[in-house]
Amino acid sequence: MNIASFLLYCVIVTFTPGPSNIVILAAVRQEGFRQAAKYITGASIAYSLLVAASVVVNRELVTGMPVVLTVLRIAGSLFILYLAYQIYRMDVSKAAAKQTASFMSGFWMQFLNPKVVLFTITVIPIYVMPYYSSGWVLALFVGLVSLIGVAAYFSWGLFGTLLKGILQKYQKISNIVFALLLVYSAVMVSGITDIARG
Repeated sequence: MNIASFLLYCVIVTFTPGPSNIVILAAVRQEGFRQAAKYITGASIAYSLLVAASVVVNRELVTGMPVVLTVLRIAGSLFILYLAYQIYRMDVSKAAAKQTASFMSGFWMQFLNPKVVLFTITVIPIYVMPYYSSGWVLALFVGLVSLIGVAAYFSWGLFGTLLKGILQKYQKISNIVFALLLVYSAVMVSGITDIARG
């Protein structure tokens, strides 16, 4: 398992702007951190539930049909490349929309957020499950991915104003760096390096 690629993927996907992060940023600026914290709590709980559910579902699929893992690696690689493209062309200044920052809006948005759903159904199966099958090890990775996601949400909440200013000032450079790091992750996930090594 390439732990550096795994952590890089998790950090980039969770910390880069997406629907939840942008709503948190907007909520902090419009309603303050205390109100945004309700949204962050709901989003964090739903995010963790999605990660855990994907492991349970994918564990059954991978055990019953090993070819599913290959399909997930290819699909995951393509999804990461798609995210890289989206981040490369993203305009953060146009992304924020006014929304009430409540626990329930944060919770339900995760289930409707394609970035979160696709990330959670691919991250453990393509990075961890080819190497580990123990329930305890998988639970540890679920906890790790959940902590990274929660850290990202609270970072956007606590440093929202600062991050928005930096991202807007250096938006193109930030987008290029994030996109290139995601392309690296896609290559590592795809298995191309394993094939090249023989």
